[in-house]
Amino acid sequence: MSTLPMVVPDPGLPSKVTIYEVGPRDGLQNEKSVVPTEVKAAFVKRLLDAGLPVVEATSFVHPDWVPQLADAADLMTGLTADLGDAARQLPVLVPNRRGLDRAVGLGLRHVAVFASATETFADKNLNRTLASQFEMFEPTIEAALAAGMDVRGYVSMCFGDPWEGAVPIEQVVAVGTRLLDLGVGQLSLGDTIGVATAGHVKALVAAFADAGVACERLALHFHDTYGQALTNVHAGLQSGVTTYDASAGGLGGCPYAKSATGNLATEDLVWFLTGLGIEHGVDLDAVVGTSVWMAQQLGRPSPSAVVRALGSADS
Repeated sequence: MSTLPMVVPDPGLPSKVTIYEVGPRDGLQNEKSVVPTEVKAAFVKRLLDAGLPVVEATSFVHPDWVPQLADAADLMTGLTADLGDAARQLPVLVPNRRGLDRAVGLGLRHVAVFASATETFADKNLNRTLASQFEMFEPTIEAALAAGMDVRGYVSMCFGDPWEGAVPIEQVVAVGTRLLDLGVGQLSLGDTIGVATAGHVKALVAAFADAGVACERLALHFHDTYGQALTNVHAGLQSGVTTYDASAGGLGGCPYAKSATGNLATEDLVWFLTGLGIEHGVDLDAVVGTSVWMAQQLGRPSPSAVVRALGSADS
C-alpha cells in the first residue's frame, strides 16, 4: 500500500508547483562511469510516466567537458523514434551556438544556457570572465528564439562560491536580469554548493522583485549539502516561487565544483509538497521505483531520504 504524508494545507502558499526534473542531465553528468544510452532513455521515459511535467534529458556539451553526456544526439534521436513529438519537447542544455545547432538539427524545442554568478566559476566552468560569458550566450539565445525555441537560463553559484565565498545578491541579480534581457524565458537560480538558508532565499527573490522580475519567471535549484534544501523550498514558496528543480533519487552535483553534492531529491520534494496539499501531478511510488531502479544501475544506494524510507519494497 502506498505511504503518503497526512495533508495539512497552508493557505498562505501557492496551490500548485511545477517540478522541473533534472536527473537525466544534471543527475548523471557527474557520474564517474558512463551510463549506457539505453539506460538513460529508460530513465527519461520512466520519469515521464511518473507524471513529471518537465524532464531535462541531456546536454549538447563537448564530450571532453562532460564525457558522461557525449551520447546526447544518439539519446535524443532514440527518444524521438520512441516518443515522437513528446521527445522534441524535452529540454536540453546547450553551452554555446554549436550545441544549439545540434539541438535545432534534431528538431528540439526547449533549450537552456548555463551562466555563472561569480568570476571564478565563469572561468572554471565556461573559460570566460563574468562579463564576457554573455558574448557566448547572446548569439545562442538569439538564434534559439529565431528558431522558435524556448530558452531557460541557469545561474550557478547564486548563494555561495567555494572559491569566492559569499556572493553579493546584487551581483546575482545583475547576471540574472542580463539573461532575461537577452530573451531567456525562465531563470533558474542555483545553490550549487548547497549553502543557502531560508532568509537568503527570501532576500534574493525579493531583490529580483525589486529589479522588476516577477517570481513567476524564477525557478529555484537547491542542493542538499547541509540538509537545507526543503527548508529553502519552503522559503521560496513563501516568496511566491512555483517552479523547483529536482533530481530523481537525489542524483547529481557539479563536475567543476567538488563541494557540490547531490541535488534536492525529487521524491523528497514530492513528499513535502504532498503534505502541504500543493498540487504537483507526480506519482510518488513511480518516482521512488524509478530511483531504486537507477540506483541498481549505478551500483549504489540513493541518497534520497524518501527513497530510503519507501524504496525497500521496490528493491
